[in-house]
Amino acid sequence: MTKEKFTQWEVTEHLRTGKDARLYLEACAEEDPGDGSLIRAALRDIARTGNMSLLAREAGLSREGLYKALSKDGNPTFATVMRITRALGMQLRLTA
Repeated sequence: MTKEKFTQWEVTEHLRTGKDARLYLEACAEEDPGDGSLIRAALRDIARTGNMSLLAREAGLSREGLYKALSKDGNPTFATVMRITRALGMQLRLTA
């Protein structure tokens, strides 16, 4: 009997295009429990696929501030979330 080998699934390996990132963020927004935790985690994952220093500059944040805002215990303001999504080339839209 052969032993199965498992590795941890890494989402950033699957976010290859802007469309991948957008669809991932949309799915997380739909499943978010209402506290923004999945949205924050998705933004963190998307941010990790690129240059964090550049993203922080484009969002008007320090690199450390970006990491803190998107950390597991982070609590970014709505304005910060908007600045990060815009720096990622996305727009927030609400639909009924």
